[in-house]
Amino acid sequence: MTQTQNEPLDLLGKDYYGLESAIRYWSVSQFKDFKKCQAAALAKLSSSFPEMKDDNTALIVGNYVHSYFESTEAHKAHIQKYCDLMISKSGKNKGELKAPYKIADTMIKALENDSQFINYYQGEKEVAVTGFIDGVEFKGKIDCLNIEKGYFVDIKTTRLPIDETVWSSEFETRLRWFEEYGYVLQMAVYQELLRQTYGKNFLPIIYAVTKEDIPDTRAIVFKTKEKLRYELSELEVLIKRFDEVKKGIRKPEPCGKCDFCKAAKLSKRIEVY
Repeated sequence: MTQTQNEPLDLLGKDYYGLESAIRYWSVSQFKDFKKCQAAALAKLSSSFPEMKDDNTALIVGNYVHSYFESTEAHKAHIQKYCDLMISKSGKNKGELKAPYKIADTMIKALENDSQFINYYQGEKEVAVTGFIDGVEFKGKIDCLNIEKGYFVDIKTTRLPIDETVWSSEFETRLRWFEEYGYVLQMAVYQELLRQTYGKNFLPIIYAVTKEDIPDTRAIVFKTKEKLRYELSELEVLIKRFDEVKKGIRKPEPCGKCDFCKAAKLSKRIEVY
């Protein structure tokens, strides 16, 4: 459905993931984009390099699982929106769900059969919150918020076993996958936005479900305040500089290594060996 001329944008609702919302607010995913490469992140916002698109399969699969536990209507709408990408067009599996979405169905069943998850996943679904971090306005969307009991849950799908570690080039050591992929930072930001909104601290919980043949599930509860505080403090060090880049006050710094930098000839042009 396209936006009609007189229909106002719902930047925290149905247009949450749109370009206008991304320009208006910061998000953790946008911050991670700028941390990887300022030039590529800015190009994504300005649409000056539209041919540089990521494979969105992982995002669509994740939202397929999320929408199922949001509501029947939300899940049907998600399937309708991405039906062409989800269904095989040829071969022996023509007309069937592609493999990633069949796996998504097994993850949904695994969560449905997890009584702990069902007990945890009680509260308001898809709750948008906003707030300021170091004077910069952020947005977030909480998968499940239990205001009365003071916690929130974010479902994370992972191709890795839950105990798996991955190599971090930034810290030159192995980290848990949810640390390396910025999910601890996301929990810290959501906790801060909720604190500003409701005047109290909420306990962050990641509910992980794996993409293995037999999916594993687990609640990862973030009770260590120091780790959350560290993640937030790192964001505070960088966010004002990134915000100036986003607003055109400061020139973006290319990483020189990503696909955008290579395509735009911003990669290293001369090497003295």
